[in-house]
Amino acid sequence: MKHLVLALAATTALTGAATAQEIKQFNIGILGGENAQDRMTSNECYRKAIEDTLGVPVKIFTPADYDGVIQGLLGGSLDMAWLGASGYAKIYLTDPEAVEVKLTKQNVDGSTGYYSIGFARKDSGITSMDDAKGKSFAFADPNSTSGYLVPGAELAEKYGKLDDYFSEVKMSGGHEQTIVGVANGDFDAGVSWADGLGNWEDGYNSGAFRKAADAGLVDMNDLVEIWKSKLIPEGPMVVRKALPADVKDKVTTLTADLWETAPDCAYAVAAGEAKDFVPVTHDDYLGIIAARKMQESQ
Repeated sequence: MKHLVLALAATTALTGAATAQEIKQFNIGILGGENAQDRMTSNECYRKAIEDTLGVPVKIFTPADYDGVIQGLLGGSLDMAWLGASGYAKIYLTDPEAVEVKLTKQNVDGSTGYYSIGFARKDSGITSMDDAKGKSFAFADPNSTSGYLVPGAELAEKYGKLDDYFSEVKMSGGHEQTIVGVANGDFDAGVSWADGLGNWEDGYNSGAFRKAADAGLVDMNDLVEIWKSKLIPEGPMVVRKALPADVKDKVTTLTADLWETAPDCAYAVAAGEAKDFVPVTHDDYLGIIAARKMQESQ
């Protein structure tokens, strides 16, 4: 996540000692990657759908970085989230009882994976990661799967210490910031995410490139792909385990049915074209959890 990724916070209150919980309000939080107003605007349809389904006020929360959502889930102030696989791994490694996995995005070809894509300006003369040696390079966020964990590990395995390979390594703050930063010449190259399906000039079918292209922030014809990671498992939609079962079920069902009931809204949630939101399990993320555990032990 991805790719556009979402979180939901709920204010809960006990109706009495050891009785059922009553949800008073949901606060939707969206992982960083584009500016706050765009995050609020593009997800207004999702906010409204959840409000209509749960019958309580729903507001949008826009954290400054990925860790704001992660800590919210761990602390109990956030109750649902679309996470990247690395973010889920961090939560699980910190508290394996904090959340449970529900859904993931299914691509138009039926796959449930995506890629970290290395890219540069077309007029830079950089056509491969070998050409990027000695240049400035941007990752997105320390808790991003495709924006740091996976590309950082794969590139370090091939090229050695990245601080020595590139002239400068920076965290841009999010996928949109990386894409716009490379397009504007602030970074010579960087990585972001896409499903790898469709056409490069469209930003592929879904992902951060597609979202930036749709928003008119970049012309993909000005950029060139220079590297692609191995397939990464799509990040999960998770819910906090302590939520009432009916609340978890209602929001999960609404989201699972979104491509059938509101395809334009589903397009916004998925950051582009996709086929569906489908069930996923904890076991699908064991590899990413192992990679994250290894990274944190270094």
